[in-house]
Amino acid sequence: MPTPSPLLSRPGAVPVEDGSVPAHYGSPLREQRELAEGAGLVDRSDRDVLVVPGADRLTWLHSLLTQHLEQLGDGTGAEALELSPNGHVEHHLVLAELAGTTWVDVEPGTGAALQAYLERMRFMLRVEPALVTDSWALLSLVGPRGDGVLAAAGLPVPAAPYAVLALDGGGWVRRMPPTGDGAPVADLLVPRAELAARADALLAAGAAPAGVDAYEALRVEARRPRLGVDTDHRTIPNETGWLTSAVHLAKGCYRGQETVARVHNLGRPPRRLVLLHLDGLAEQLPEAGTPVQLGSRDVGRIGSVVRHHELGVVALALVKQSVAMDAELTVAGARAAIDPDDAPAALDDTVAAARERVQAVRSGTIPR
Repeated sequence: MPTPSPLLSRPGAVPVEDGSVPAHYGSPLREQRELAEGAGLVDRSDRDVLVVPGADRLTWLHSLLTQHLEQLGDGTGAEALELSPNGHVEHHLVLAELAGTTWVDVEPGTGAALQAYLERMRFMLRVEPALVTDSWALLSLVGPRGDGVLAAAGLPVPAAPYAVLALDGGGWVRRMPPTGDGAPVADLLVPRAELAARADALLAAGAAPAGVDAYEALRVEARRPRLGVDTDHRTIPNETGWLTSAVHLAKGCYRGQETVARVHNLGRPPRRLVLLHLDGLAEQLPEAGTPVQLGSRDVGRIGSVVRHHELGVVALALVKQSVAMDAELTVAGARAAIDPDDAPAALDDTVAAARERVQAVRSGTIPR
């Protein structure tokens, strides 16, 4: 079991299912609006953290992962994937290169498996990968007022996406791509022993506490998948947004590259990631892995399902490439519709029909 975060002692904090971090502080929809319009501080200390020091670290990681890393500059980050020999996604990594060490944060509970893989691939190279989750923790500051909070707290403000700046006392702050409908994001890695104190300083500087439920809602809106939730054992990068954020299509060979290149050149992956609008406000939302059906036929699976403060009940789903934008889909017996913004360019003529389908599904389902 993960170690519970000290932020769970904050007033109103309700833990996620595994008891690791706050899911919300009593008002998930208000917390979503804070992330979208203000500045919310999210405890993401359940993520696993690894360090990779050593003179060969960048060329070594470059050879193992999907991203171009051998010339990753100091104070720069990136996203990358580790693939199976058949090109299926096994790990999603977010990196930060700072002062001779590459930092890696990954999905909760996946760090040990990634470390084991890295250890197997060390050979005689000068690298020392280590799992350091017990010593370091991640916070995320989300919202258009976030930079002002960083400045008020006396912390550096990275400008460009994936820029990384050192924090006094250890750790760093990294600019991430926007989430939701464009809300800025800054990740902060801090010593785990100082997690509560660092959070208090940001709250005193103007941030509002927000649970991971609010963060997840904006992540789903931004179509950013989570490994093991929005993916399955068959997922390849071409089916998700990771092809643009975590894969360098012109770099040299890495494990699984043949699949990525072949599908990219053909231009038609077997499935695509879409946002689904779901009908109904049932107390129990469908679980990740629930089939998406067209009539009696399974045509996909849902992953993350959230109650969004503007969109209502929505989910990320991997659906077959052949599924039409305006298809009359169902999930667990409830009507579902693909968001028209997810129409490929070749299907632009179906957008109007898709919008009508979404309107029919969403009517009466948006929480107020």
